[in-house]
Amino acid sequence: MASRATVGSKTMIPPTGSRKSSAYPWIVFALTFALLLSDYMSRQVLNAVFPLLKSEWALSDSRLASLSSVVALTVGLLTLPLSLVADRWGRVRSLVLMAVLWSMATLLCAVATGFHQMLGARLLVGVGEAAYGSVGIAVVLSVFAPRVHAALSGAFMAGGSFGSVVGVALGGLIAVHLSWRWAFAAMAVFGLVLVALFRALVSERKLARHAVEQQQQQQQPLAAGHPSVPNGFRAPISSLYTNPSVLCAYLGGGLQMFTAAVLLAWMPSYFNRYYDLPPDRAGAIAAVFVLLVGSGMVICGIITDRIGRADPSQKWTGAVVFCVISLVCLSAGFRLEPGMPSLVLIGCGAFFAAGSSGPTAAMVANLTHPSVRASAMGSLTLANSLLGLALGPFVVGILADHLGLLGALQLAPLVYLAAIAALVLGKRLHPAGERRLAALTESTPSASPTNHQERT
Repeated sequence: MASRATVGSKTMIPPTGSRKSSAYPWIVFALTFALLLSDYMSRQVLNAVFPLLKSEWALSDSRLASLSSVVALTVGLLTLPLSLVADRWGRVRSLVLMAVLWSMATLLCAVATGFHQMLGARLLVGVGEAAYGSVGIAVVLSVFAPRVHAALSGAFMAGGSFGSVVGVALGGLIAVHLSWRWAFAAMAVFGLVLVALFRALVSERKLARHAVEQQQQQQQPLAAGHPSVPNGFRAPISSLYTNPSVLCAYLGGGLQMFTAAVLLAWMPSYFNRYYDLPPDRAGAIAAVFVLLVGSGMVICGIITDRIGRADPSQKWTGAVVFCVISLVCLSAGFRLEPGMPSLVLIGCGAFFAAGSSGPTAAMVANLTHPSVRASAMGSLTLANSLLGLALGPFVVGILADHLGLLGALQLAPLVYLAAIAALVLGKRLHPAGERRLAALTESTPSASPTNHQERT
C-alpha cells in the first residue's frame, strides 16, 4: 500500500507511476460510459416502437409522450436526493444498484399489457436511472485532471445520445422482425451483463487511490474535502445554490437540452409520418441524427476545452455559440419541405443541439467543491431532466395533438432563446462565482490558495 505523507494539514499519497495506474482511469471511463449507453438504450428504445404502440393500444401523441417523459420526470425529481445518498453511501455501490433496477424495470416493460402497466414500468426505469448520470460523471471526473473536464463531460454525456442511437436503431429492427416486447428484453439483458462486469472491475478503494494519484500528478495536495479523505471537510449543500454563476449553468444547461430531447424522442415518428417510412427504417435514419447529437457533444466539449484553456470564462461563449447555430439551423430545417436541404439543416442543428452540455458540466464542476461534486452534477441533471428531457418531448406531444407533429417541431427550437440568455448571464457572473468558491475553499480547515486556480 502506498505510504501517506502530511504537508501542513493536507493528506498526500505518492503516485505509483505504474502503467496500470495510468490505464485504470480509462477503464473506469469505458465501463461507466458503457453503463450510460445501457441507461439510454433502455430509456429510448420506447421511441423506436412508438408507431407500434400507437397502433396496438390506440394511444394519442400526448399519451405516447407521457411514456417517454415519465422517465425523465422521475430522474429529475430523484436525482438530487439519490446523488446526496451516493456521496455518502458509496458511488460504486450506488451505480451498481441503479443499473440492476433499471434493467429489471425494462424487463417489466417487455411484459406490459396496456398503457398503465407500461407507464408504471417506465416510472421504475426512471427510478433506477435517476442519479446515474450525476454519480457516473462524478466518478469519471474524480480520476482525471481538470484540464480535460469539459471534453470528458461532453463525451460522457454524449453517451446518452449514442445509447439512444443503439436503442432506437436496434429496438426498431428487433421490433419489426420479432416484436416490440423483445426489443425491451434485449436492452434489459445487455444492462445486466454490463453491471456484472462493472462490479467486478471497479471499487471505491481503487477510485480513491487513483483520485489521489491524479491530484499528485497535477502537483496539487489532496484537499480535505475530497471524498477520498475520511472524515474530511464536506462543503454544505447550500453552496450548490448560492453561487450565481452555477445557477446560470443549471438553467442554461437544462434549457439547451429541451430541443435535443425533442429530437431524441420524436425523430423516428417524424420520419414515419412525413417520409412514409416503416418503423425499422424510420428508427435507423433517426439514429443517424441522434448520432449527430452525441458526436456534437463530444466535439463541442473538445473545442470548449481548447478555447477555455487560457480563460475558463470563454467556455460560456462556446456554449452560447452552439445554441445559436442549432437555433438557426433547426428553425430553418423544419420549415422547409421534406427533402435533402431540410435534412442537411436539421442534421447541422442536431450536431450542435446539445453542444453546450460539456461546457455547462465543466463550469459546474469547476465552480463547486469536490466533496459535493456528485450532488452538483445531480443538480445539473435535475435541471436537464425537468427543463429538457421531461418537458421537451411532453410539450411537443401536447402541441402535436393540436398543431401536428411538424408544427410542434417548428416551435421547439425557440426555447434556445431562454438558454442563451441564461448562459450570457452566467458568463457575466463568472468572476463572482470564482470568488465565492475561493471564499468557501479558504474557509476549510485545510484550504490551499492554489486549489481554485488548479480547478479552473
